Amino acid sequence: MKYYAVIDTNVIVSALLKKDSIPGQIVKRVYDGIIIPLINEEILSEYLEVTTRNKFDISNEEINKLITSFKKVALYGEKEKVLEMFIDHDDIVFYEIVMNARKERDAYLITGNMKHFPKRSFIVTPKEMIDIIEKESFKR
Repeated sequence: MKYYAVIDTNVIVSALLKKDSIPGQIVKRVYDGIIIPLINEEILSEYLEVTTRNKFDISNEEINKLITSFKKVALYGEKEKVLEMFIDHDDIVFYEIVMNARKERDAYLITGNMKHFPKRSFIVTPKEMIDIIEKESFKR
């Protein structure tokens, strides 16, 4: 089974910093074709801008691998205008993309910053997403 998800930048950063972490498992599932990332150019730009910050010390090679891999397998989405208010203006695009995607398919927003988003069943932590995938795999 495939899962469609907008992946928040904090999950990407955590995955690149610690590959064996739960966020690292999310990115591994993208590489394995289990999670199909939902993106647009604004999200890709944020991934690149944040991951290249000096404080993270992530190699350009790792960043390029991730961005290139995501571009190859992702679905590019349009934004759905939303009325909710956000603590961090940069988070709106992630929510807008998932809301538009949900018109056509089940889609999740995976984030480590749950407090930045409205409470919705499809907005999940990396651990919750792994649990959803494993639960579905167990049913088979």
